[in-house]
Amino acid sequence: MDLSNHTTVSEFVIAGFPILQQNRIPVFVLILIVYILTVTGNMIIIFITRYEVSLHTPMYFFLGNFSLLEICFTSVTVPTILVNLVREHNVVSFTNCLVQIYFFHALGGIECLLLAAMAYDRYVAIRSPLRYSIIMSSFVYGQLAAWSWAIGLVLPLVPVILISQLNYCGSNVVDHFFCDILPLLRLVCNRTQLNEMLSFFICTFILVGSFTLTMISYAAILITVLGIPSSKGRKKAFSTFASHLTVVCIFYGTMMFIYVRPTRNLSFNMDHLVAVFYCLVTPLLNPIIYSLRNKEVKKALRNVFCRNLEELK
Repeated sequence: MDLSNHTTVSEFVIAGFPILQQNRIPVFVLILIVYILTVTGNMIIIFITRYEVSLHTPMYFFLGNFSLLEICFTSVTVPTILVNLVREHNVVSFTNCLVQIYFFHALGGIECLLLAAMAYDRYVAIRSPLRYSIIMSSFVYGQLAAWSWAIGLVLPLVPVILISQLNYCGSNVVDHFFCDILPLLRLVCNRTQLNEMLSFFICTFILVGSFTLTMISYAAILITVLGIPSSKGRKKAFSTFASHLTVVCIFYGTMMFIYVRPTRNLSFNMDHLVAVFYCLVTPLLNPIIYSLRNKEVKKALRNVFCRNLEELK
């Protein structure tokens, strides 16, 4: 291909949801409500795990990190979705598009690694309860969280830098509801095999690696749960185990469908639907499943509420 005819792209148009334009107001309201609930729920978890002394444990330390991550993750994409629904053409600059790609993949990678760390924490708590405080010391769980954030923030840098050096030609319409690597590569004049291979390798490394570690931990937890002699205890443990596993499978399943499949020559129509799940559904489910159904969190919320009432009196 003759690259001398390429155009210098300074901005992109986000296609959004053309099929939903006739119903954009109710869809806008629904997504806005989901976003507000997601941010509010996760802010409550951050607050309660920070200020309630009884929740100063590794499990709730990870949950606090996870809630902060979810607020950031949804805030990278959902505002763009909302703008797409109220504007006929949502134009973003080339730089802002790359920034969105970077933070979306960085925060998604951190979420995968934190899920693996949280699963390991639950594995240690159930399999070695007497040695839990020794194994999961403040240094250990602090390092697990720090490395999750560090690895997640570093890995997407190279793909984003390489994408910024490519030549774009023809249409500048990104066939998605936010800037992402694969839709952007469709607009490139150059050969994109290196970029696709690098993106595939990094996504596979993060997604498959963290998913494998998470499933190993959950498998060990399941074996322990099956050994509980009390049927009531097994039922309670299975309830918590199943709800956690559901959220994990939805998140990893949707992510792997988009980023760890053998071919890229598929329509993005299905990708749009699947992307809605990891951008909107799982961030809303996480505070409910991991924390707000937890008796300790409910008790801590009541304690904080009662203390505030007494102070007001």
